[in-house]
Amino acid sequence: MNDAREELPFDILFIGGGPANLAGAIHLMNLAGEKGIELEVGLIEKGDEIGSHALSGAILDPIALEELIPDYLAKGCPIEEPECRDEFYFLTRNRYFNVPFTPRYMHNEGCCVISLSKFTRWLAEMAESLGVNIFPGFSGTGVIYSSDNHRITGVATGDKGIDKNSHKKSTFEPGVDLTAKITVFGEGSRGSLIQEVDRKMGIFSDKMPQVFETAIKEVIELPDSNHFLSSDTTVMHTFGYPLGLHTKGGGFLYKMAKNRISLGLVVGLEYENPLMEPYRAFIQLKQHPLIAKIIEGGKVLQQGAKTLPAGGYYTMPSLAVDGALFVGDSASMLNTQRLKGIHTAMKSGMLAAETIIPALEEDDLTRRTLGKYESKVKQSWIHREHYAARNFSQALSKKGLLKFVHLGVQYFTQGKGVNDPLPIEADHTTLKEMGDEKATEVSVPMANDFDGELYVDKLTGVYLSGTQHVEDQPCHLIVQDMDLCSTRCYHEYRNPCTRFCPAQVYEMVEESPGVRRLKLNPANCLHCKTCEIKDPYNNITWTCPEGGGGPKYSIT
Repeated sequence: MNDAREELPFDILFIGGGPANLAGAIHLMNLAGEKGIELEVGLIEKGDEIGSHALSGAILDPIALEELIPDYLAKGCPIEEPECRDEFYFLTRNRYFNVPFTPRYMHNEGCCVISLSKFTRWLAEMAESLGVNIFPGFSGTGVIYSSDNHRITGVATGDKGIDKNSHKKSTFEPGVDLTAKITVFGEGSRGSLIQEVDRKMGIFSDKMPQVFETAIKEVIELPDSNHFLSSDTTVMHTFGYPLGLHTKGGGFLYKMAKNRISLGLVVGLEYENPLMEPYRAFIQLKQHPLIAKIIEGGKVLQQGAKTLPAGGYYTMPSLAVDGALFVGDSASMLNTQRLKGIHTAMKSGMLAAETIIPALEEDDLTRRTLGKYESKVKQSWIHREHYAARNFSQALSKKGLLKFVHLGVQYFTQGKGVNDPLPIEADHTTLKEMGDEKATEVSVPMANDFDGELYVDKLTGVYLSGTQHVEDQPCHLIVQDMDLCSTRCYHEYRNPCTRFCPAQVYEMVEESPGVRRLKLNPANCLHCKTCEIKDPYNNITWTCPEGGGGPKYSIT
């Protein structure tokens, strides 16, 4: 058994196979080709293939795609619905009201509906045709630094074939040290490696707290006779029920090809009620008369969950350090106001590529040259979008009608609002303890809600996500203090991890009267990282499991 780690050098290394890095890699190869520069470019992805961890609504503003691949339709870009015709609804428990006024930033003219998993696989084909070396099934588990710790020089991938007791199995394969002149981090929401970089280099220091939303989504196949398939509407957004006006978030429903729709609910993780359960709220949305009528007779084909970086402009980190750049959701590029982030992610990757070429030509890989990426972002339409929405997420976090006051003022002041910047709280600090008047049940139990086809429970949803992990491997969910879970957390919050996790990873087992134990089911994990974000004690750390594990999305 060979235990030695090999080093695999690249000129440029991309961490993550999402739209930001794929667009960046394509643009980089095109620019290098124009200048006659030969580059060895690598891209790693922790999913077992590109697209298997890609989950989104997804409405695509094609502005960045048109810049990157002008003839994208001729090249077979997978479009589910070429036009977006919007409807916007306010929901009460049993009624719905079509909102006659849709804010300008929510208009989707010129946009299209896509499957992000299909879209990223198509981008990967474009990248590979240009010579990018793509390695799916490899998880980055640590950042490599120069001897003086001042410069990032690559990423270490995790060992494979380690059992749950940290012993090497007969299938053991040591990880690889992937070194590069420049490393581009595009891990997606709440990236583990970018958090490591922050602890060493402080890229999020002096920024507002990172805040997130959890999205639960299904692709549902409708029968041929379904009335919604023949309607003109292709895009629906909802707010109000089941979240009410105190919790940020809302529903979406997008028409797809082949009699399919994309249905989901986004829940802001700054919610206060420890008994809140996003999955339960999602089922309630499906049962609402407006939605239930549309999806009647349907069948869930695929389900998944992810977190979204919702903080925006004031939460973006420093975008460059010596030897590295940060793109896409890792760098809080999502525009919460427009409910879109694919186009901004792609553009950030392209701007990173435009920064890398001059840095290589000057043979200067420090922040002096790589910092020009930040200037490029500020001079681009990414900045114009983000600056106009700089206080939007904070306004949505306000309670009741006060949020509409803030949103109205922002609408007429181009994002400035009442205060600039509006403060925001970290998600793990907002839960109210049990006994507080706000800690009340927000919904009825889900008894008899599931039929196994259109309404599925959490475990069926995990099955439909295709999620698989090697069972005999170290648990990638590190609970620092298990005793805290069965004592203080139970009494103060009734173990909210058992509710905010959309995949039933966490269970409280009563071993004897009054004696409880937290049971982990890490094989169910959808890699959404809600647990690490929302845990009120910062007692949970999400680490990367063995490469190739997790969801296997194909049509989301």
